Amino acid sequence: MKITSKSIAFTAPHYSANQAGQNILLQGGTAIEAMVAAAASISVVYPHMNSLGGDGFWLISEPGKVPVGIDASGIAAKRADLNFYAGQDNIESRGGRACLNMAGAVAGWSKALDISKSWQPSLELEQLLSPAIGQAEWGIEVTQSLQNASEKTFNDLHKLVNFEQFMIQGQRLEKGKILKLPKIAQTLKTLVSNGLDDFYHGDIAKLLAEDLAATGSPIQLSDFTDYRAQQVTPLSVKTSAGKLYNLPAPTQGIASLIILALFDKVQHQAKTEAEFIHLLVECTKQAFIVRNAVLTDPSRLAEPLECYLQEEKLNQLAKKVRLNKALPWPHIGKLGDTVWMGACDREGRMVSYIQSIYWEFGSGVVSPQTGIVWNNRGTTFSLQPDHLQQLKPGLKPFHTLNPAFAELKDGRRLCYGTMGGEGQPQTQAAVFSRYVYRQQALPKAISESRWLLGRTWGDNNNNLHVEQDIPQNVIQELASKGHQITTVPACNELMGHAGAVVLRPDNTVAAATDPRSDGKAFAATL
Repeated sequence: MKITSKSIAFTAPHYSANQAGQNILLQGGTAIEAMVAAAASISVVYPHMNSLGGDGFWLISEPGKVPVGIDASGIAAKRADLNFYAGQDNIESRGGRACLNMAGAVAGWSKALDISKSWQPSLELEQLLSPAIGQAEWGIEVTQSLQNASEKTFNDLHKLVNFEQFMIQGQRLEKGKILKLPKIAQTLKTLVSNGLDDFYHGDIAKLLAEDLAATGSPIQLSDFTDYRAQQVTPLSVKTSAGKLYNLPAPTQGIASLIILALFDKVQHQAKTEAEFIHLLVECTKQAFIVRNAVLTDPSRLAEPLECYLQEEKLNQLAKKVRLNKALPWPHIGKLGDTVWMGACDREGRMVSYIQSIYWEFGSGVVSPQTGIVWNNRGTTFSLQPDHLQQLKPGLKPFHTLNPAFAELKDGRRLCYGTMGGEGQPQTQAAVFSRYVYRQQALPKAISESRWLLGRTWGDNNNNLHVEQDIPQNVIQELASKGHQITTVPACNELMGHAGAVVLRPDNTVAAATDPRSDGKAFAATL
């Protein structure tokens, strides 16, 4: 194996997943192989945030080439139509009828590994999945994040058949306890023996289809066999800092790009910390207004999303951003939990990846034969005829997921992202702006106090939520501009689990993870 670079890096919101990715990089594996190893691991150690029964989105960058994307999100099942949910105003959030969307994550791993094979000889799948298998067999240590999720969801989920997999002796999970997941370990072993395609065309597909049918889900075996992950062309926008990339519909990548493109035009106005935050929040509002008006399944878009990244339209939006006045904000936020991870291998190839089951523990439906918890992403479809998000078989729902990547004018290449539903574009903008415009080091750009506009779990107001360690004078200045402020505890998981990896022109790397997570970052020059 030819190795021409000497720097590698990995970041993940859980230390065990970081270790899995790091080990593959140290063995000479590609950034994609490292990411698959970490993706499998984090599906075990962070089961409240993601699963093999969820979705994935990839941004993959080779030096000197245009990045490519992979959309590994699920589509609505063939039986999932308005008639299936007749007489209902909304789709159930939990239980079998919330399981209406195919899971695409494993197909995304496979498609990404096909790209990796074109780079260099592949590592064995067993090498990539063995850390996750070991973690599931030996047991995972319950983190504070997992305990919090267990506490929040216990009343909704504990009576669901087979959800006892995520309880200990029928009780809520407690930090420090060991949770064993033997069925997931066996499923991963089956994937090693039969190949990743088994998830859609083999024994695992049959078991999942059987288990889902028993819960009342509309998903059938044919939904598995017909599913394909897709390679897609990322959206991009040029700013004074460089060229920024994110994923197209059905993700809110368009919103993340609009926020940063608008902020690039107004950031020079910020003379205080409050003005810096205010302008980012106001750019967020403009981006979300566009997103909510146009974003849907790709086949339903009225015009290409690239139109909204044209200079003329961005200038029109920038004129609506006021330095001294906050736009009133009645917008209903999008909830969601997920994991983001980033990697850089010895050849300077980089990956920005995100994996999710939507809500904490997704639908709450656990397949008794495989141990896989299924996503509830399809609940974002509407049952209202002619709605922009109207449910229809074969279409994709709105996704908050969006991994980010940037090529800066000075030669730096940056992959970055976060979990956090509605907060993803906001946290991306905060981290990027602090790192690029304020020249903060990555760890500081990520760890500093953050904010979140819109609804949060268990909170129905649409205020600007700020961590309480933001100085009081900054909070007062924001309030004077018209922001409705709600303070939350400092270093709060509510603000997401951010991370970033940067590769500099001299081939040195840096990586950082969020103190709000259980993560770890690794960067080394070998």
